[in-house]
Amino acid sequence: MTVMETTTTSTRTDICVSPPKAHPRPEGQDQYTISEVVAFTGLTAHTLRWYERIGLMPHVDRSHTGQRRFTNRDLDWLTFVGKLRLTGMPVAHMVRYAELLREGDHTFEERQELLEATRRDVRTRIAELQDTLAVLDHKIDFYAGARRAPERSST
Repeated sequence: MTVMETTTTSTRTDICVSPPKAHPRPEGQDQYTISEVVAFTGLTAHTLRWYERIGLMPHVDRSHTGQRRFTNRDLDWLTFVGKLRLTGMPVAHMVRYAELLREGDHTFEERQELLEATRRDVRTRIAELQDTLAVLDHKIDFYAGARRAPERSST
């Protein structure tokens, strides 16, 4: 995913681990209604409006009739927010990250610290899940062995 970060002093592109997915519309068509974004992201219209209200979404342009008009950049941001949600990052921290992003390049260090803290939490959760998986594997192996044991004694 490519996340464009625009600040008052420059435009910066941060490359995440995976490449961006193609947007649903061809190049040059960069306007989406809220219902299209709902279909693309799986988020509800209520959630998108809430994200905007709490400051998690950057400013969303409006049509002359007042309808929200999302861009590919907004879709990229929503993809990134979805990844942050999967990490378990609290919404307040996501909002803080978005605020820092809007404040500009001088907030790089604080943004990095937020992401590093989240990465530590994710690594801890992964280790806990690996330990849990080992316990499950042990139990599964035990039950598989117990089922085979009667077959051996009957032959």
